[in-house]
Amino acid sequence: MSIELITIVALALVFLIATILPVHMGALAFVAAFVVGTAFVGEDTDDIVGGFPGDLFVILVGVTLLFAIAKGNGTVDRLVQLAVRAVGGRIALIPWVMFGVTAVLTAVGAVVPAAVAIIAPIGMGFAQRYKINPMLMGLLIINGASAGGFSPISIFGSIVNGVVARNNLPSNPGLLFVSSFVFNLVLSIVVFLMFGGRELLRRSRDAAGSSGAGGDRVAVAAEPGTSLALGGGAVPHGRSRTVTGGSGPGGSGATEPVGPDDEPHRPLERDHVFTILGLVALAVGALAFGLDVGFTALTVAAVLSVISPSSAKAAVGQVAWPTVLLICGIVTFVSLMERVGTIDWLGNLVTTIGSPLLAAIIICLIGAIVSAFASTTGILGALIPLAVPFLLAGEVGAVGLIIALSLSSSVVDSSPFSTSGALVVANAPADRTDRVFRGLMIWGFSMCAVAPLLSWLIFVVPGWG
Repeated sequence: MSIELITIVALALVFLIATILPVHMGALAFVAAFVVGTAFVGEDTDDIVGGFPGDLFVILVGVTLLFAIAKGNGTVDRLVQLAVRAVGGRIALIPWVMFGVTAVLTAVGAVVPAAVAIIAPIGMGFAQRYKINPMLMGLLIINGASAGGFSPISIFGSIVNGVVARNNLPSNPGLLFVSSFVFNLVLSIVVFLMFGGRELLRRSRDAAGSSGAGGDRVAVAAEPGTSLALGGGAVPHGRSRTVTGGSGPGGSGATEPVGPDDEPHRPLERDHVFTILGLVALAVGALAFGLDVGFTALTVAAVLSVISPSSAKAAVGQVAWPTVLLICGIVTFVSLMERVGTIDWLGNLVTTIGSPLLAAIIICLIGAIVSAFASTTGILGALIPLAVPFLLAGEVGAVGLIIALSLSSSVVDSSPFSTSGALVVANAPADRTDRVFRGLMIWGFSMCAVAPLLSWLIFVVPGWG
């Protein structure tokens, strides 16, 4: 067996074993690089470590450390609260608030599963309370995470743009981000219409017609002068509230006790303000001045730690170390594949397919199917390098295929076998868990076919880049 086939079999085994068994894919990738490199290639450990992606390591650690500080000091929770208040308690808009908040979190550097893990419990709580289809809420949260996931300072965006830059391919980070956001936004509109959004809009119209409130709002049965929990104020604990237009076809009200999550509105505290300024500084520095994302994020995190040591104390332990290990392991092994010529060999093999467009959609299909079961970050780190020789041939636009491959590999995160999909299932109402699991399985697997085809038609066939 040739060394090229040995490395391909080793990579396939890494994905297979990590999918079937509870073994970390990144650790397996490091082991595979060590075994194949020393036993079959004759490299020493210095050569193997030379493929370690130091730039990605700094980015991953920097942005996830900063995000951990933002979560730990309550900035993320406060922003979610403010976002929900901003819609005035209109139930039809709450799923879109979850979409927007999750997109913002991933756009500024949160790992996609981490953002979903934070927002899914909040969103599913709203879904159960206001009788919103959990499929609608869950898919909008996942799509929001994917929508923001390819910003130039995000994890997915940094991985893709870093791989593209290292291989001297044409790139357009801004177009990648905008394309991902618009694609997921349109997909979310379809989800909204398919999974109960029209009913939410009808309830809003009924409530507006019957009460003149201007929307489907949460009204609180409390003393005069007490403001709304979802409309701009506080609700005393132990009281009850009436959900207007939220409990039946006619928009009749239902009284339910106020839960412990109905917190009084409080102004942003000092730590919140400094954290928001830090996130803005990261975005401006990276986008406007071209500063390194990883080192800038580490600088902001260090400054926040100095300003408020107590709130940042546990942040290092909350860095996405599993993701860091995963990406660094996969990229280290792919670097070995590049050194032994596997990448060029595979690229030349793809070019032997009679139609370049057919080869392009095959690559997108592979990315979607594998990512539905395995890690999206791992797939992005592995498949783009495999497509490099094919892209360098110039028969298909590099920018268009990279966008299509990125979308195909990320949209399928709605599969219940992926981390994001599993988090939504885990936070679904207990009596609807099985239904949500089946729904996400059907939706996720349909995306394995739909997303590659649509992204191929939109970005590859016209020859973008």
